[in-house]
Parts: sequence; C-alpha cells; structure tokens
Amino acid sequence: MAKPILLLNCGSSSIKYQVIDAETEDVVASGIVQRIGDESGTIDHSYGDRTAHETHGFPNHGVALKVLVEVFNEVGPSLADVVAVGHRTVHGGSKFRGTTVIDDEVLDVLRTLSPLAPLHNPPGIAGIEAARAVLPDVPHVAIFDTAFFATLPPEAYTYAIDAELAAEHQIRKYGFHGTSHSYVSKKVADVLGRDYASFNQIVCHLGNGASVSAIRGGVAVDTSMGLTPLAGLVMGTRSGDVDPGLHAFLGRELGMTLDQVDTLLNKKSGMLGLTGVTDFRDVNALIAEGNQAADLAMNVFCYRLRGYIGSYLAQLGGVQALTFTAGVGENDAVVRARVVKPLEPLGFVLDEEANRVRSKQPRVISTPDSAVTVLVVPTNEELAMARETIAAIS
Repeated sequence: MAKPILLLNCGSSSIKYQVIDAETEDVVASGIVQRIGDESGTIDHSYGDRTAHETHGFPNHGVALKVLVEVFNEVGPSLADVVAVGHRTVHGGSKFRGTTVIDDEVLDVLRTLSPLAPLHNPPGIAGIEAARAVLPDVPHVAIFDTAFFATLPPEAYTYAIDAELAAEHQIRKYGFHGTSHSYVSKKVADVLGRDYASFNQIVCHLGNGASVSAIRGGVAVDTSMGLTPLAGLVMGTRSGDVDPGLHAFLGRELGMTLDQVDTLLNKKSGMLGLTGVTDFRDVNALIAEGNQAADLAMNVFCYRLRGYIGSYLAQLGGVQALTFTAGVGENDAVVRARVVKPLEPLGFVLDEEANRVRSKQPRVISTPDSAVTVLVVPTNEELAMARETIAAIS
C-alpha cells in the first residue's frame, strides 16, 4: 500500500519539494516554488509525464503553499493521500538531537533558536506554519540538519571562549548537511559490504555549500561547519574559515558594520569572491582559458579540503574510506583529482580512469591496492528525509 510523504525544503525565497512513496522509495512528484516575496514568482511541478509551469505573486510562504496545493489538485498527485509531511529544518540547536514530530511547543522552541540560523530557520518556520495550515490532518515532522552531529564529543564542539557566555547563548559547533552525511556514510557501508559500525570514514559534501565529516564506527565525531554554516571549507559564496579578527579589522579600517561583514562573508566570498563565478564548471572553463585567479581559487579550495581530511585522518587514528558527494563532489573529476593525488603518500591512491567516469551510481575511484577506498556516492537527502519521517511517525 502506497505511503506518500510530502517533503518540503523552505528557503528564504523558495520551496523545493518532493513526494516520495515510503513503501517503494520512488519519487512520485517534485518541483520548486521560486521568488517568494516577488510579484513574478514561479512554480515548476512534475508528476509522471505531466508538468506545470505557473507564474504568481507570492507575498509569503503561506500564499505560495496554498497555490502549490492548487497545482497538486490540478496536475496530481492528490495530497489527500499524503500520510505525513517532512520539513528540512536547518538548526536544531542543542534542543533537538533527532527527527521530531512538530507541535506548537516544538514551533515555540524553534523560534527561540532562530538567532542561531537567522537566514535559514525563520523561512523554515514560516513553511512549517503554512504547511500545517493547508494540511492540518497529517503529522508534520522536522528533520534537522544538525541532528547527525549531536554525537560530537565536547572537545570537538566546544569553542575556547568564556564558558558561561557560551552556555547561556548555546554557542558551540553544531554542524550542518547532516542528512546528507548520514545517508552517504550508510550507503558507503552498503557499497563496501561492511558493517556500518566496523570502520572509519570521511565524507566530503561538496556543493554550493560544502562540508566534511569524520565518522568513527558509524558515529559522527567532527565536522567542518560550526555554530553556523559559514565555517569550514571554501564554498560558492561563503568564505569558510577566516581569522575571527577579520570582523574587527574590517570594522576599524573600513567602517563596515557587522551586517555588512556578515553579507561579505556569506554572500560575496568563496569562489565568487575569488573568481567572480560560483559554478565549478565555470571555474574549470576559466582555468582552461589560462585564468590564474581561477586556478588559484581551485588550489585554495582543494588545499582547505585536504587540510580537513588530514586533520580527521589524525583524529580518527586511521580511515578506511573517503567519499565525495553532492553536486561538485559527484561530478567534478578535476576537484577529486586535485584533492586526492597529493594524499597518495598517506594511502589514498586514485584510479585516474575510474575518476573520469561520469555516472549517477555509487562507485569506487581508487586502485585495488589503495589503503583507503575512495568513492563517489550520490547523495539523496529527500529519501533520507522520507525514511526519517516514517520512523518518527511510526
């Protein structure tokens, strides 16, 4: 019997969604609502061989979801059959250590956590409220990006600042992309035919947002993102790690406000700041043209990632698998080669021919004699969310 789950990923101006049958794990329908808050918002919806493209004014998430329900009614499938709604929720703070069924009390707590993720949690909450209003008779579930990293030990998540201040304001490393790291790390165990708890692995989630995790025996012990998704690797528009004194320097020397510095580091830095583009295909094209700034940017990106891999190799005391996932990790053979080849003395031996293969299937890209197995494993956060949702309502 079909068990359709509606999965919502609400951003500040968009709603990405899928309907997945939890029984077969097939994608039944999918789409995206864009430009919420704009008079020329759009909905692109796909159901089987049927598609719809509509333009509307969406002043807020509530109106967007009401129109989306109308599209479902016109094109299909029927939302009357949905057994639950799963919501991607970026920040669970220290309050939520796992997937949680949403009620009014949970929403109240999420509102108190908004200062920890001001760009992500408020639109997520708006989406939850709107979805509960249009689908009031089914359970709604929050799947937290931070939950997989609730197992980090204190020495990994503690910042060396005033302890009372940190405790009062919940200032610590949380980590993000947890749904992807969890799904991919479990898939690695399946691909290798190993018990999930029997080996150590490093997972590199490389997309416009990027993070890397250290997993010991199936338990996350460290990750590159921190209190916010800004920390760690170089990303599409985010700087990743910088000297914390940069904020004060820019304030003193340039008169920049905290909001201006925050915008600079989150939206105008990373590959965009270094090259003027965010898509790694464009970066590679610039490199092919001899653009030295693009070549430097690629080297900076790979250098930072190798540094985290080396750090986690030391913290884990050895690793048996290194995996690349997400848009860049799955599709950019140049990035993978630049990251892995310098690590050969540490036991990471790349099979260059296998690395060049393009496929949507999980695959090994290291040589048979490589001490560490290097893999490419496509992520599937929506499927992981569907599984978490079913588990929560069961």
